[in-house]
Amino acid sequence: MHTRKKLIEVALPLDAINEASAKEKRPESSPHPRGVHLWWARRPLCAARAVLFSQLVDDPSEYVDELLADRDKRTVAERVLKNRLKDYEQKKVNVGEGEMLESEPTINAIIEDIERKRLFGIIEKMVLWKDADFEKTIENAREEIRCSWRRTCENSKDHPRAKEIFDPEKLPAFHDPFAGGGTLPLEASRLGLESHAGDLNPVAVLINKAMIEIPPKFGNHPPANPVSRSDKNWFDREWKGMDGIAEDIIYYSQWIRDEMRQRIGHYYPKAEISMEMIEERPDLKPYYGRELSVIAWLWARTVKSPNPSFAEVDVPLISNYMLSIIAGKEAYIEPVIEKNFYRFTVKTGKPIDMEMKKLGTKIGRAKFRCLMSGTPIDIEYIRSEFKAKRTGMKLMAIVVDGNPGRIYLNPTSEHEKAAFGVKPKWMPEGEMKGKSNQNVGCYGLTEWYELFTSRQLLALTTFSDLIEESRKRIYDDAVSADFLGNNKSLKSDDVDEKSYAEAISVYLSFVLNRCADFSNAHTRWVSGNQVVKSTFSRQAIPMIWDFPEAAILNDVIGGIIPTAKIIARSSKEISSGGGGIN
Repeated sequence: MHTRKKLIEVALPLDAINEASAKEKRPESSPHPRGVHLWWARRPLCAARAVLFSQLVDDPSEYVDELLADRDKRTVAERVLKNRLKDYEQKKVNVGEGEMLESEPTINAIIEDIERKRLFGIIEKMVLWKDADFEKTIENAREEIRCSWRRTCENSKDHPRAKEIFDPEKLPAFHDPFAGGGTLPLEASRLGLESHAGDLNPVAVLINKAMIEIPPKFGNHPPANPVSRSDKNWFDREWKGMDGIAEDIIYYSQWIRDEMRQRIGHYYPKAEISMEMIEERPDLKPYYGRELSVIAWLWARTVKSPNPSFAEVDVPLISNYMLSIIAGKEAYIEPVIEKNFYRFTVKTGKPIDMEMKKLGTKIGRAKFRCLMSGTPIDIEYIRSEFKAKRTGMKLMAIVVDGNPGRIYLNPTSEHEKAAFGVKPKWMPEGEMKGKSNQNVGCYGLTEWYELFTSRQLLALTTFSDLIEESRKRIYDDAVSADFLGNNKSLKSDDVDEKSYAEAISVYLSFVLNRCADFSNAHTRWVSGNQVVKSTFSRQAIPMIWDFPEAAILNDVIGGIIPTAKIIARSSKEISSGGGGIN
C-alpha cells in the first residue's frame, strides 16, 4: 500500500504560524476557549490547527497528474514555466566556472509549487483568530482534508478491510489519550474529524468534556432559562453554536448569586458614608449617606510581636502601604500607634515618602519590622508563629466602588466582625502535597482549607451547594421549554433535559473554579491597576503577607457575574460544528 506524503513532510508557512501563535498566547484581550478553564500547558489553537491540517492533507507532489489534468491550473503553470525557462537559459550563459546551476524548471515542479502555495494560503488564513472569513476558511480546509482522504481510500481499495477502514465518506477518528487542555481534540473536531479525548488528570477530563463532548450535543440549541424564553424572538432566533449555553451559564450564575445574597449576604456588608467619615475625609462628601458596594477588603497577616514589651500585640506583616499609585489618584495606608494599640487610616494624595510606603513593614525577603517597636521579625520567627497557629489577620482598608473609580476607606469594626463571625459548615480537609505545598508548607499551611479565610470558605461551599441545587431548576426549565425529551444521563450518548442540566452544571463549576482563584488568601492587590490579581497569575501558590478579599457577590473582578460572563464568552468560541465528538 502506497503511503502518501503529507504537506507537513515537505514545507509549512512557519512565519505565519509562529506569528499567530505568539499573538494567541498573549494575555487575554478577547474571548477565547482557553478562558473556560486554566490549563498550564495549553498549546496555541492556531498551531494545532495548522499541524493537524498539514498532517491530513497530501503534499501536491502526490497528485501531480490530477493537477496537470486541470486545464486552468496547467495553463497558469505553463505560463510560469515559460518565464522560468527564460531566466534559466540566461543563468546558463552567465554561470561562472565552478558555480552550481540549479535544476532546470519543469512543469511538474512548478505546478506543485503553485498548489503548495495555495495550501499555504489556507493555513495562513486559518491561523488568524477571529478573522472575518474564518468559518469559510475552515470549510475550505475541511474540503481539502476530504479530498486527500478520498485519494487515500482510492489507493487502498484493495486492502482486505477497505470497506471498514477506508470509507471515503467517513474521515478517520482522532484519538488523544493525554489530551490535557483539549487543544488537539478541539481542533481535530473543528476540521471535521470525530474526536476522542482522555487523560489521567480529572481536571483535564472535565475540560475536554466542556470543549469537545458537550458542544456537539447541545450546540445550536436555544437556552432553557425562562428569561430568554420570555423574549418574543426566542422561537424565531437562530441559535448558533454555543449561544444558548452561554445565555444559560449567565442566567443560572445570576440565580446562584441571588440565592447566595439571601443566604450569606449579611456577611458582606456595604460601606455607608457617615458624617464622621467626611469630617476626617472631606473628599467623601459627595457620597454622604450612600451605601457603597465593596470591591475588596484588604487584609494583613499578623504575628505576635517578638519584642517582650509588646508580646501580646498582633503586629502586621505588610509588604506595601500603597493602595493606588495612579498619578493624581494616589492613596495609601497610614498606621496610627497609640500606646499598646495601633489602627490603620487611609490617606489620599501622594505621600512624601512614597518609596518607603511601598515597602510597608518589610525589611527584606520574608523579613519585617515590628510596627510597635521596630524590632526585626525574621523568617524563622514568622514560620514558628505560623506553625504554632498564633497568626491572625487585620483589616487595613476597604475598597469600594465610587462609580466611577475606586474609593479607599478606613477599616471598621463592623466589617471586621462580619468577616470574623463566619463559621463555614464544611472545609476542604486534606494535606497539600507536592508543588502545591512548596511555598506555603514551610509556614505551616499544610491543609487545603488554610489557603482561605472563613468567609471565603463559606462563599465557595455555598456556591458549590447551589450548583447542585441548580441542576433541578435547569432540568425543570428545560422540560418547560420542551427542550428535548428523554431522561438519561450525560454518561450516555443521549441528548435530553437531564443531561443538559448536568452539562450546564459543568460550566457553572468552571465559574466556581475561577472565582476560587480570586477568593483565597493568596491573591495580590495591584496598586497600579487597582485590581485583585488572582493566585494563579503564576504557576505556584505564593506566600502572600497582605491580600485582598474580593467581594464575590458584587460585580467586581473575581465576582460571580463578571466571572460567569468570561466563561460564557469563552464557551461561545468553542466550535460545536465539525465531526461528531465523543
